[in-house]
Amino acid sequence: MSNEFDPYREALVMETSTIWPPDYEDWELAERRRVEEHLHASPEEATELTYIRTHTGFCRQIMVTSEDVARVESA
Repeated sequence: MSNEFDPYREALVMETSTIWPPDYEDWELAERRRVEEHLHASPEEATELTYIRTHTGFCRQIMVTSEDVARVESA
């Protein structure tokens, strides 16, 4: 699947998944959730976005990058 935002697949997203790199393991759960919510609310801005086909549609998977974190924290 593509790493680009896809409006067609986006309309069929039934699940979301967020992958955090090891650099952020020590972050508070509340802070990680805040960043995840922001990234999934604006998936077109995510640096690494993948759509995974499921039986019912697609799962939007975002791999968190330092660029994503910097953008969310400056917002």
